[in-house]
Amino acid sequence: MPDTVPDIADIHDENTDENTDAASAIREPRLWRDEGWTARIIKNDDDDGWAVEMTRDGEREPTLIGPWTMGRDKKNPKPMDKAAFNTLVKTASEFRRRSEQQLHAQLHKHVMVDGADGGIKVTLDIVPDDDFPYADLKAWDDAGELLAKAQVAPNFKLSAESAARWVESGYRKPT
Repeated sequence: MPDTVPDIADIHDENTDENTDAASAIREPRLWRDEGWTARIIKNDDDDGWAVEMTRDGEREPTLIGPWTMGRDKKNPKPMDKAAFNTLVKTASEFRRRSEQQLHAQLHKHVMVDGADGGIKVTLDIVPDDDFPYADLKAWDDAGELLAKAQVAPNFKLSAESAARWVESGYRKPT
């Protein structure tokens, strides 16, 4: 039997994070905060109805805003419940994931072209800086080795034809 008592700082309660989340959770009829999301039922400015906005913790703008069901009195909103909140979290998370995928697809493009020594993958990565946006044009060989890199305007149109011209020019910076 050990003669010493462990320091309280050395003891880790596996439920600490869960308890902290539960303590900060809010479950009111028009406001739910849990699982990193806040659902707020608000008056719909466009009509006499109600809307719900889903905001990710730490973000200023809502990820999703949608209509909310009227209550039985046809005047006040239906109160939020766990099932509705879970559905909203799933919907907002999916919307967020799709938006991120769409943005990634807009900012990162690639095409394959034939080079003298085999296939060449040409990539365009747009950097949407507020002050000085630009794009990196890169060429990669079949082994994944970087062959060339050029900085181009963010509106550079990457196509099989423009990539082939760049490769054929000896990777001179496109104009």
